[in-house]
Amino acid sequence: MSLIKALTTISSMTLLSRVLGFVRDAVIARVFGAGLMTDAFFVAFKIPNLLRRLFAEGAFSQAFVPILAEYKNRRGEAATRDLVDHVSAVLTLALVVVTLIGVLAAPVIIAISAPGFASTPEKFALTVDLLRIVFPYILFIALTAFAGGILNTWSRFAVPAFTPVLLNLSFIGFALLAAPWFDPPIKALAWAVFVGGVLQLALQLPFLARIGMLPRFRLNFGDEGVRRVLKQMVPALFGVSVGQISLLINTIFASFLVTGSVTWLYFADRLMEFPAGLLGVALGTVLLPSLSKHHAEQSPQAYSALLDWGLRLTLMLAVPAAVALAMLAVPLVTTLFHYGAFTATDVINTRHAVIAYAVGLVGLIAVKVLAPGFYARQDIRTPVRIGVVTLLATQVMNLLFIWELRHAGLALAISLGACLNAGLLLRGLRRRAIYTPLPGWGGFMLKLALAVYVMGAVLWLLSGDAASWLIASALERAGRLAMLVLAGGGAYFGSLWIMGFRPQDFARRG
Repeated sequence: MSLIKALTTISSMTLLSRVLGFVRDAVIARVFGAGLMTDAFFVAFKIPNLLRRLFAEGAFSQAFVPILAEYKNRRGEAATRDLVDHVSAVLTLALVVVTLIGVLAAPVIIAISAPGFASTPEKFALTVDLLRIVFPYILFIALTAFAGGILNTWSRFAVPAFTPVLLNLSFIGFALLAAPWFDPPIKALAWAVFVGGVLQLALQLPFLARIGMLPRFRLNFGDEGVRRVLKQMVPALFGVSVGQISLLINTIFASFLVTGSVTWLYFADRLMEFPAGLLGVALGTVLLPSLSKHHAEQSPQAYSALLDWGLRLTLMLAVPAAVALAMLAVPLVTTLFHYGAFTATDVINTRHAVIAYAVGLVGLIAVKVLAPGFYARQDIRTPVRIGVVTLLATQVMNLLFIWELRHAGLALAISLGACLNAGLLLRGLRRRAIYTPLPGWGGFMLKLALAVYVMGAVLWLLSGDAASWLIASALERAGRLAMLVLAGGGAYFGSLWIMGFRPQDFARRG
């Protein structure tokens, strides 16, 4: 299996999803703006979305996929089918219970996750209503992630990568067509989440059947594989999902700030997630099954070389993305969101958060590469310890930064926490001799720095001031932004080409 081909497949599907995600956010910004209703929805949606990242795509995937790869490579098809059947049954039962608790306990959950809303009864009540509609999303999306983990282990990367497109299409359809039929209209977005979750799960099932791994949901708590997955899951919650816990705590802090703060952070986070998803999620998805395979085959040199490949790709693509995200904050926010009810004040406040998030983009993506280095070896404890340290440090920074920087301070704390997390993970891999850097890092970093400098100079010369973007028409903004992206990308990759970088240098098989 060519890892570059797999990475390209996942990234292209992710790109489609992210582009539609920005269309979705532009539609939401135009229809609803930034205010009480959007704050309520984004808080409500953040709860199941957090649980998705914590349990489905976080702890569960990191615990399940290495064990599934071990069964597939060592134990044969019959044992693998039994594992899938038994784990799916236990997972479904747990999700149904969690969903029922979430719906019934919605007022308590909102009181904890957004205590500042209690001072505005109308906002609090609306948020509770929205949470009860969106909470079942965790049931559908966790089963979708389970199915995606199986398909990825069988190197069927395209379908799981395409699946998020359906949620974005659901959002766009409900916002444009269904909002007038709801009272208040923001409830259309909540039902879009529910329907999107159903669609994503339904898409995966025929492809599971095609590889002979459609679950039969046979409950067996005594199964060895089930016990191993559960044992790995509990500590993995912290190790892989520190950033998501920090985002939830940030929402608590933001709920005490001026109205609109939650929404500004949301839109800034969406911009940061574009490169993070395009590269970080894609790399993590490709690396975990491949690393698990090398571990099962007892190939430490191949294991280390694969981590080295992932880190070089991370720096080559994430460093320019972070610089460009900070420099083009206003062009991006105005082009995507500055319509209808989304005002110039919203643009400037969102820009502050975007710049703060850009500081930690490299760290955030590096974690997606480094954490699988532990999880593929079924080592959960080390990332847990690092995760706890990072979480505590992030909250200290929240308290320090929020007074002067307000919502942007919360974003900056997340960024610095991600860098700390990545640094500690890297140190852990080096100390245990799991990862040994291959030769050539000095020259690689020097060439990278020169190319980023050239790109930054081009963007600075061509971008113009913030005021010109605020008064420009939508068509003019889109044209100028496209020109900046092409010029910046051309300058960066052109510089790398002149200095000897070639695509075949990064070709690798898993």
